[in-house]
Amino acid sequence: QVHLVESGGGSVQAGGSLRLSCAASGFTYGSACMGWFRQAPGKEREGVARISAGGAHTYYADSVKGRFTIFRDNDKNTVYLQMNSVKPEDTGMYFCAALLGAVWYECVDRSVRIADFGNWGQGTQVTVSS
Repeated sequence: QVHLVESGGGSVQAGGSLRLSCAASGFTYGSACMGWFRQAPGKEREGVARISAGGAHTYYADSVKGRFTIFRDNDKNTVYLQMNSVKPEDTGMYFCAALLGAVWYECVDRSVRIADFGNWGQGTQVTVSS
């Protein structure tokens, strides 16, 4: 059974920083593509960042490039999202998800579908005030 638990969310002023964590268990985390997604009220869930199993390849949504960094510590079965220079539009529920069986180029391809990620955490709320 795949289990993902997000933490690190909270309230922060615009321009500040947060680091989100996702602890994984119940699967071979070291071979899984991992992603961060977010959803604001009334909006569809969108991809934020993804990282390949080995951590060498990443994808970022245009809206967060240069501000967010995804990285992973496979020894701890944890993936992180470092959020710097946050903006009010970054507000939302942030979810961690796993895509099992993907090779690196599938993980970071721009066309990867949210539906391809079959395992999700419960989310952690991020609120950015102006």
